[in-house]
Amino acid sequence: MGKHGRNIGLKPTVNDVARVAGVSLATVDRVLNGRPGVRNVTIERVYDAIQELGYVRDTAAANLARGRVYNFQFLLPQSNNEFVTSLEHQIMGISKVLALERTKISYEKIPAFNPQALASILSRMDPENVDGVAIFGPETAAVKEAIDQIKKRGMSVIALVSDLPSSERDYFVGIDNLAAGRTAAQLMGHFLPNGQGKVLVITGSMLARDHLERRQGFDQVINESFGGVDVLSSLEGRDDPDLLEKLLPGVFAKHPDITGIYSSAAGNAGLINFLRKTSLDDKVMVVAHELTALSREALEHGSFNAIISQDTGHLVRSTIRVLRANVDNLPINLSQERIRIDVYLRENMPPLDEKI
Repeated sequence: MGKHGRNIGLKPTVNDVARVAGVSLATVDRVLNGRPGVRNVTIERVYDAIQELGYVRDTAAANLARGRVYNFQFLLPQSNNEFVTSLEHQIMGISKVLALERTKISYEKIPAFNPQALASILSRMDPENVDGVAIFGPETAAVKEAIDQIKKRGMSVIALVSDLPSSERDYFVGIDNLAAGRTAAQLMGHFLPNGQGKVLVITGSMLARDHLERRQGFDQVINESFGGVDVLSSLEGRDDPDLLEKLLPGVFAKHPDITGIYSSAAGNAGLINFLRKTSLDDKVMVVAHELTALSREALEHGSFNAIISQDTGHLVRSTIRVLRANVDNLPINLSQERIRIDVYLRENMPPLDEKI
């Protein structure tokens, strides 16, 4: 027997924790689940007992015993670009698997680059029905306030693809967008003849942090290493292929000597159509984002020279793992959740039978 009357060799239970801490089972449950209403001195006693006993919580068993069902929601921009469509497919696919693990996954489309609409949706979310939310949207004061309010009401919040660091969000799932922009600049600088030329940067919106960070990283490397490259002001395409295709002729009329394009956003269909209609697809060096069926074809046929990408399956799986860890007050495996920056050239594209 141990000094607190527990049989040595047996796994300690919540009953042991409650007895050693001198509190009720209900109090232990409140502490383990991070619920309010417990004094700090009592929380310390519970954690002291956990450490002394070596108690390890079996979260799956605890949730099963309580009949716990996780309910997570993704808020995605309303867009017809292939990257968002790929995220939707990944969410729908994994939702069927996770339904067997007492986890409900859904998504809702929000008007792209519309912070008021996003904030309104967040303010109406009920923590009684939704345990956690993943947000792919712009960072504004209204969105920050909405996130902070649902956090106070006990909901876990993940920023997806584009970070929201000014808010009380729990975690960011996505690539390092500053590093992605720096990578794009290195590629572009080496693709351009003699490391010189005029480059157009296409962005979705100046409200989008991921696009801003990519532009910032791009400018850093160009200024550091490629003094002969002239980078133009960003062209906002709103991730709308039709709008982008309409805007590009005016830009090229004003700057006919553009030799490179860094497309840091979506809307690649509009860019590809413009390049092919004007026979510029073999004259302008293009670095774009996200490997999809469309961008893969553009890379294969020479319209694009390189693609910087992130695995949408990893994004969705990581988001769900982090949300579950947050809800259960468990640690996050940082190395597992780090989203890798992939760089694809025509020579290293994955086989077609691999999921993009």
